[in-house]
Amino acid sequence: MNQKIILLTGGSAGIGKSIADLLAQQGHTVYCGSRRTFQSTNHNIISVAMDVNSEEQTETVVNQIISEHGRIDAVICNAGNGIAGAIEDTDSQEVYYQFETNFFGVTKTLRACLPIFRQQGFGKIIVTSSVAGIVPIPFQAYYSAVKAALIAYVQALSLEVKGFGIQCCLLLPGDTKTEFTAARKFTKKSQDENSPYYQKTKKSVGRMEHDEQNGMSPLSVAKIAVRQINRKNMSLIAVPGIGYKLTCWLFPMLPAKFRMWIVNILY
Repeated sequence: MNQKIILLTGGSAGIGKSIADLLAQQGHTVYCGSRRTFQSTNHNIISVAMDVNSEEQTETVVNQIISEHGRIDAVICNAGNGIAGAIEDTDSQEVYYQFETNFFGVTKTLRACLPIFRQQGFGKIIVTSSVAGIVPIPFQAYYSAVKAALIAYVQALSLEVKGFGIQCCLLLPGDTKTEFTAARKFTKKSQDENSPYYQKTKKSVGRMEHDEQNGMSPLSVAKIAVRQINRKNMSLIAVPGIGYKLTCWLFPMLPAKFRMWIVNILY
């Protein structure tokens, strides 16, 4: 297996950490970009200070990789966060917070990498979206919206860059047991007991948190991502877990009212 040089965002914990560990174990060199650097026992994992919301930091890291290796074989955009609360209970700044890292962080990272890939004539892109981008989750509407935006964005991107030898893949995990659950933020108004949505928000997000903490392991998700990196031709959409694959295939085919009835029962 040829050693690959890979840039990974959001690699300090959860799914990202599992991806970095697997890739490093296989002999690939992984530059893990995060706000805070960390120490790894595997010398193939290189922690670099990179806030995906900073174009300057992102370009600095990309230039560092090119300076040290002369190429980048793949980029995995995995950095993200979550916000919960009713749409009415979410102000503009909170909406921007949800989109800043999850969407605009991806666009900044890819804008820095695409010229390199195009000049090389090859490159692989994996972007972590979510099953929530296909199945809208009440009281986490903006999280679902940003993940749906990534699905449309990456599919359009794949058409634009195919002629340059660049491949794109969307990773769509379902409920996964990671630190993401504890890190989820709630909108300010959603925490006010006087909100008309307070009880519904609490119940819905509580169900989601239960499912996450009883969900698949981050390692099982990471294996799917690493498999795509190692394939000659990546899949455009990769969904870990048979049940979630079936959900992503079947859900859009159902009548809209029936789809919403199902989601309403679940959340």
